[in-house]
Parts: sequence; structure tokens; C-alpha cells
Amino acid sequence: MSADDWVLHVDLDQFIAAVEVARHPELRGKPVVVGGNGDPSERAVVATASYEAREFGIQSGMPLRTAAKRCPDAVFLPVDKEAYEEVSERVMATLRSFPVVVEVIGWDEAFVGARVTDPEALAADIRARVAAETGMSCAVGIGDNKVRAKIATGFAKPGGIYRLTRANWVAVMADRPTDALWGIGRKTAKKLAEAGLTTVRDLGTADPDDLAARFGPTMGPWYRLLAQGAGDTEVTATPYLARSRSRETTFQTDLDDRASVDAQVSALAARVAEDVLAEGRPAVRIGVKVRFKPFLTYTRSLTLPAPTSDRAEIERAALSLLDRFEWTRQVRLLGVRAEFNRDE
Repeated sequence: MSADDWVLHVDLDQFIAAVEVARHPELRGKPVVVGGNGDPSERAVVATASYEAREFGIQSGMPLRTAAKRCPDAVFLPVDKEAYEEVSERVMATLRSFPVVVEVIGWDEAFVGARVTDPEALAADIRARVAAETGMSCAVGIGDNKVRAKIATGFAKPGGIYRLTRANWVAVMADRPTDALWGIGRKTAKKLAEAGLTTVRDLGTADPDDLAARFGPTMGPWYRLLAQGAGDTEVTATPYLARSRSRETTFQTDLDDRASVDAQVSALAARVAEDVLAEGRPAVRIGVKVRFKPFLTYTRSLTLPAPTSDRAEIERAALSLLDRFEWTRQVRLLGVRAEFNRDE
């Protein structure tokens, strides 16, 4: 990369909630929660919450009933996937109207590769055009690679611009906890802390051989590089490809027998198989998620003998995974996931 090559990460603010507010302007400034069928008396989880709702401690993945208890005055709305996809496509088309390379990585975010002398000016133009043409607000992180750009967006939210590069990496990140890094979650951060590595500085200066011994020859050294801010600099215009397709169902009445579980998993697997066929890419791995009463969630997965789009094969694999769970509690949710080859 030259000094004028930049990676920008564009992330739409509270995307799903923002789409709903745009459709229902009367909800602006109110706590809005989107999830399930929009009925907090039913079993479902929060897909997203507006910033106003988040002030009450409402977060994605939280049961709607819990959200309703935390904020009884919140407005609850059902998930409308088609509406979100339509707005997402408009946003990405807006980004492509700039003389840049756009790499879509999800409904609400994309990397932008640009050669400019003033990346902040480009970021401001992107924010303004996205707002004017789609009504959506976005934050833009500026970096000298994807990792730094992605992390920078966290400092830019909501609706701002932030630059994070090699020049200010240590000053900004060194004393932060390891889960401030893109790619390290709470579970990994806990394991790192058990090894005495609690900050980004600790991890970035750790002995690579020790990390390899503790976390594996691939992941251990990679964590260290991540803490140093290393990352990919190439932004490609390859169309976004989903990594997986999944279906799940939350039951209003708990399932308490294996036969019912098998029947539901078969039905979910059939729907997933239809999605795989429509995707035009065979599945290479199948996963099953089970949420037991009261709210204990477990997943099991397996790699298929050969890539397939065959319904019977996908259903057979999903059902076989059920034998890997302990059926000592009633079941409140089931899910089936098909994963694609990430190298495609």
C-alpha cells in the first residue's frame, strides 16, 4: 500500500431499528425493539434495539419478555427480513457510486478501498450521500488495514468518523482489554486472562511459542498479530457470499419428548436444504442448536463426508447430531445450520 491507500469500514448505525424508524417516523426517539413476531409475551429474542432501548439494558439475543420487563413502554416490532435486505442493497449501491472498491461483509457493513489523500473527507462524503439517498446513518472507521478500520468504527459510533492506524495503535489500544480486538470474544478473552494476558499490550508482547503451546500453532500466534494491529490490506469487490444458512424455531410450549424434537429438526433441516439449493452452493458442514429450559443453549456440528445440497443427506446429518446432546431438560428452541466452503 502507498501512503494514499486506505481501508474504510462503513457500518450502519442500529441498522434494523433504523429501518423500522424510517418506515414509522412516529417512533423516532422512542425505545424500539425488533424481534420474533413483535409480541413480547411470546418466546423470541431481540434481533436489535434502538439506542433509546439500549439505555434500559436491552441487548441483541435477550428474551423479548426480559426486554419488556426492563422497558415496559418499548415499542415491539416483528422482524421483516425483506425490508432490511432492500435497504441494505440501496446502501451498497450508494457506496459503489464512489470511485472506490466495495467489499460487502453483511447487511449493514462493508469495507471500502480507496486511494485518496484525505480519507476523512471521503468518509464524510460517504456518510452524507448514504444519509441523503437512503435515510440511514453510518459510522466510518479509517485504517491502514481491515482490522484497524473495523475496530476504528467502534470509536466512531454512532454516526462519526475515526482513524486508527499504526501511528496511534499503541496509544489507543494498548491498555484496552483483549476483547476490544476484532476476532476475540469474551470466551477467548477469559482464556487469555487465565494465561495472565489481560490487555492488548500483554497479548501483543507475549511469547509466540507460549501462545502456540496454549492456544494451538495457528490461533496462538494469530492472536499476537491481532494485538499488534496486523491485518489484511486488500479490499476486493467479490460479491458477498453467506457463510451459512440457518433456520430455527422457538416453541411457545416446551418440547418434552424426543419424537417431537426429531420431527421439528427434520422440518427445519428440510427448510435449510431448500435454502442451500437456492444458494447454489453445497453445504460442507451441518450444525444443530438446542436451547433447553430455562435458557441453556448448546450446539453440535459435523463435517459432511462430501459437499451436498441433498435434502435427505442434510436431514440425516442433523438428526444424527441429536444423539450428541443430553436430553434431561425440556426444549424451548431448535435450530439447524448449513455451512458453506469459505474458500468459494
